[in-house]
Amino acid sequence: MPNIDRNTDPHDLAEEFLASHGRPGQDHYIAETDETGLGAVDAVKDESAPSSQWAEAWRYLRKRPLFWVASVMILIALLLALFPSIFTSVDPRSCSLANSLNPAESGHIFGFDRQGCDIYARVIYGARASVLVGVLTTALVTVVGALIGAIAGFFGGWVDTILSRITDIFFAIPLVLAAIVVMQMFKEYRTIITVVLVLGLFGWVSIARITRGAVMSIKNEEFVQAALSIGASKWRILFSHVLPNAAAPIISYATVALGTFIVAEATLSFLGIGLPPTIVSWGGDISQAQASLRQEPMVLFYPAGALALTVLSFIMMGDVVRDALDPKARKR
Repeated sequence: MPNIDRNTDPHDLAEEFLASHGRPGQDHYIAETDETGLGAVDAVKDESAPSSQWAEAWRYLRKRPLFWVASVMILIALLLALFPSIFTSVDPRSCSLANSLNPAESGHIFGFDRQGCDIYARVIYGARASVLVGVLTTALVTVVGALIGAIAGFFGGWVDTILSRITDIFFAIPLVLAAIVVMQMFKEYRTIITVVLVLGLFGWVSIARITRGAVMSIKNEEFVQAALSIGASKWRILFSHVLPNAAAPIISYATVALGTFIVAEATLSFLGIGLPPTIVSWGGDISQAQASLRQEPMVLFYPAGALALTVLSFIMMGDVVRDALDPKARKR
């Protein structure tokens, strides 16, 4: 065993060993000794305040092209619904049988339907009823469903039992089928508000179940126990602490549900029991275009395409928002 000086640099010892034991033709490279300590390498800067869940979600969303594509499509749909006169000056109810199924011409880029109405104008104005029904119904079911689910999940016991059984009863009823039956009872009172109330009556169930599960997982957190220990009432804790922290899955589902309710309204109008013919809607135009499908299929394509793109935009937004608010979903 050779004598080794304790003060010798380990790097020099390694080079001496490889020089004496290495094989001919082999070059050995030894990395320089890293003088940076592990503590400095593993150190984390903690001067900045921790980011909230919503800040992290926005940081994720703004880097996703799908988010921006869906945002632009939703913005266009909202502009069509709120300010249709910006996009066309033609009255969608001004029809002339002399123009029945005429092709596109100057000022009428989509042509005319069987009644001689301008298809482009009806597509533009049809967004108002369809989007309005979707937005109002989503707002209604979110409030009702979140309230019922939050109360059931937070208080538990007999309150949870009763509300959960009621939820199960409504969950077993198909949305569109129930809406068809109820709308038949209000043939003389078919308005946008009527459709919203009917869809809201049977559409709150899924949000209620999602909210109940989220509240049950949050109500045992330490900050809830801390609020109870300082004397905060249960209702205050529920609305001030629990529900805001359970909002992520609710918002994610509500975004997708908005597109579902737009489709439900179009289905009811297509069957002739939704909005009356006096209200321009995509579902009503699709229904009327059936008779012209063989002669002029584009009469059906335009309102159906507008409906599909609008629903697709909300579904895409719901998917990307879910990924942003639920880190586990990104890994799946």
